[in-house]
Amino acid sequence: MKHSVGRLLWVSLPGPELTAEDRKFIERVDPLGVVIFRENVRSASQVKALTAAIRSVPGSPRLLAVDQEGGRVARLSDGVPSLPAMRVLGEKGEKEIEEAGLSLGRSLRALGFDVDFAPVLDVDSNPQNPIIGDRAFSSDPQEAGIKALAFARGLLRGGILPCGKHFPGHGDTSLDSHVALPVVDAPASRLESRELVPFRMAVENRFPLMMTAHVVYPAWDKTVPATLSRTIVTGILREKLGYRGLVVSDDLLMAAVAKGGVVEAALASIDAGCDGLLVLKSQKEALSVTESLEEVLRNDPGRLLPALERVAGWWNEQRENQ
Repeated sequence: MKHSVGRLLWVSLPGPELTAEDRKFIERVDPLGVVIFRENVRSASQVKALTAAIRSVPGSPRLLAVDQEGGRVARLSDGVPSLPAMRVLGEKGEKEIEEAGLSLGRSLRALGFDVDFAPVLDVDSNPQNPIIGDRAFSSDPQEAGIKALAFARGLLRGGILPCGKHFPGHGDTSLDSHVALPVVDAPASRLESRELVPFRMAVENRFPLMMTAHVVYPAWDKTVPATLSRTIVTGILREKLGYRGLVVSDDLLMAAVAKGGVVEAALASIDAGCDGLLVLKSQKEALSVTESLEEVLRNDPGRLLPALERVAGWWNEQRENQ
């Protein structure tokens, strides 16, 4: 079976229209996913035309994704419901939260999307957290999981695949992983009883996608953040919790993991057990990762084949579930 390394990649584009250069880029990389950001958005009709154009580029079938949580994390404003921050939504009952997810899911589907990088499964446990805070549903681990699952059910009913984030929990950080490397210096017992609770619930409910955190958890791995840690991605998420869905990295151009180079971060993520590599906001870096992965596939195929085979199996399962 011939594999394309592009099935491991999720990329983005610079503007609101698909240029000839963008088309060549998508054909060359042949990514599994294309992620839409604010710079790609002008109006609902324009976004719908853009997603259709991206889908029309020759190559393997691909997914269109967006970060549309509600509150301060919302790439779209036209053509979708305006949702409050998840902390506010989390004060409502499960049925109302599921209906909010359903309304959002239907709107995203109508615009041509397949995936929403939501809901946040983090626990709002640190008032000084600069990046999570009101993006989390609750400061109570059980409540955070229950409410996030309700939102995810709504998205699924609306035809959109949810992605739980940021495994194994970004709620107790005091730094933003976009610009620094956060550390959650909690004992394993607290991580088990707090951070992992919503993720365990998501695994039991067969979440289709899970995103990793660029955060160090010394109780489990003293040296590298979760995205690059085989102990955490494979050992805890896959083996201990039994997760069988797709594991995607957070953006590999973020400062928390990009210090040693994006190619190195991408390979370390694959070695850790990730199936999806988000290389966003830079076509140059995405092309470099593609070329490096192609070289690895030629010279050391066993390093990539497990991830490629998981992606192929996951894709077939999603098609069967449609």
